[in-house]
Amino acid sequence: MKKTMWALLDDRMGSVGQAKGVMLALGDLFDIEEKKIVYTRWAKLPNWMKGRSLLGVNEKASSPLKSPWPDLVLSISRRTTPIARWIKKQSQGKTKIVQLMHPGNSGLKDLDLVIVSEHDAKKSKGDNFFFITGCPHRVTKEAILQAKEKWTPIFSSLPKPWISVIVGGSIKGHPFSLENAKKLGQEIKKIHQQLGGSILISTSRRTGAEAEKVIMSELEGIPAYTYLWGEKKENPIMGFYACGDKIIVTGDSVSMASEACGSGNPTLIFEGQKWLAAKHKRFILSLYAKGYAIALEDKKSLDFRPQGRLDPAQEIAVKIKSLI
Repeated sequence: MKKTMWALLDDRMGSVGQAKGVMLALGDLFDIEEKKIVYTRWAKLPNWMKGRSLLGVNEKASSPLKSPWPDLVLSISRRTTPIARWIKKQSQGKTKIVQLMHPGNSGLKDLDLVIVSEHDAKKSKGDNFFFITGCPHRVTKEAILQAKEKWTPIFSSLPKPWISVIVGGSIKGHPFSLENAKKLGQEIKKIHQQLGGSILISTSRRTGAEAEKVIMSELEGIPAYTYLWGEKKENPIMGFYACGDKIIVTGDSVSMASEACGSGNPTLIFEGQKWLAAKHKRFILSLYAKGYAIALEDKKSLDFRPQGRLDPAQEIAVKIKSLI
């Protein structure tokens, strides 16, 4: 008989994406129930004030949290940690807690396993911490095969090789400048001049309209399949990961870079100038050191082949199995 797991899924899509990756990896061990968490304004209170409670949870709008309590609860963010601790208290300690990402120092002893990326390791101390490269994601081998089968016919009118470009943008306190946008466009164009083929490009809300315009003006005339911010069509991101002969990704998103490296295809990271925070730089260097990616501007980037797939979800699954 399978054990039971509740996944506390809130409105943080990045965290939910990571949780989905872990859930996929644990499907053979657990009956998994997704618990939708909706917050009130009190959710902004610090965790030391909320303790083991449902303070800040809109209980009417959220999924019910009641007995029988699960064997394990997956907490995905700082705000879900007090909820997970409350569940453990109601179960009289039966329920184990796995926490994705560092939730702050309040209540850490209640958490049976805390999953933290290596680039955040300095602030993490304790026997219950487990360190990974990057973050868990849903880019599994099976997902890649399915996406390739689906999207290859859609991209087939474009000349190969296909160069996937995944563009993020501004991060807290660090705008994505037009200078960086122009440099990214020039680097993409340079690769196209050397390899030919086509561009499969996606931008995000954080890219900004002006930066997007600068990038696309540099790529004018290059055959392309676009999924620009605001375009009303099916999101092809899994197709970009699966079909890209090379993948260029901006270094501002741990999730995007981890997903790209999870594809198994050569991943080239754009760092830009005076843009990325120190933690992003630590993360990117860890990808380079372990052979998952290379800098876009590196002279050897066109010859780069990854050492393997980045798959933190499977590492986490093995650790959780030993915990249970």
